[in-house]
Amino acid sequence: MLAPIDGLTGPQFRSVLAVGVFFAGIVFGYLVGRVNKRLLYAMDVDDAVEGTTVERLARRAGSTTVDLIAKFTSWMVYVVAALVALDVARFSIRNPLWYPFLSYLPSVVLAAGVMMAGVLVGDKAELYVSERLRSVKLPTLSLVPLAVKYTILLVAGLVALSQLGVAVNALLVVLFVYVGAVVLFTLVATRQLLTSAAAGVYLLLRQPYGIGDRVAIGDHEGIVQEVDVFVTHVEAEEREYVVPNHLVFKRGVVLVRE
Repeated sequence: MLAPIDGLTGPQFRSVLAVGVFFAGIVFGYLVGRVNKRLLYAMDVDDAVEGTTVERLARRAGSTTVDLIAKFTSWMVYVVAALVALDVARFSIRNPLWYPFLSYLPSVVLAAGVMMAGVLVGDKAELYVSERLRSVKLPTLSLVPLAVKYTILLVAGLVALSQLGVAVNALLVVLFVYVGAVVLFTLVATRQLLTSAAAGVYLLLRQPYGIGDRVAIGDHEGIVQEVDVFVTHVEAEEREYVVPNHLVFKRGVVLVRE
């Protein structure tokens, strides 16, 4: 009566069962990857990552971000299946060769996910800020989108390192100094922009001149074509002057009566 039980717990049976577990894990991992890929496309992740650094790198490798994420989830299932198969075969995962890897695996996966999310969010934030500042003709503002991007990357890096058990107290000090420098630089770089915005709000509310009026602003004279928060567009013959609103206050404006 004990022979069948011994056969079910013998080395040969455990080896067969381990192989079965491993191949079942391969099939399950493949299915998980396929389902994740469909879900990611259904959530329009491919459109969300368009134009980001991660997507460009994936394209160069002949793949896409969605494909890489799906393959990553599949490979994680493959690794877990392999470790479970080794344990079934009595190659214990509590052995020093396997236990450190298994114990750090969730942290490594989470850290990698945080970094990937940080890169994607940083790239999208850079594109968004660049688009918003495209109409503002100040050279120093071209650094603002990069500052936003690297701030997000730095925060993501700190979170990822903390997941790996790395002490980040000293790096937090660096982060605060960096953020303070970015804020200070932004205030200096946008000083004239903020002044023009304040002047533009006043002009839009009080409307001392409007579209179609002939005005003289300093050395520029012409017909007002547009007044927005930051600038006033004045057209004269074949030229169009874009005058920052803070210069309107500084130089004064004269209404020309014809």
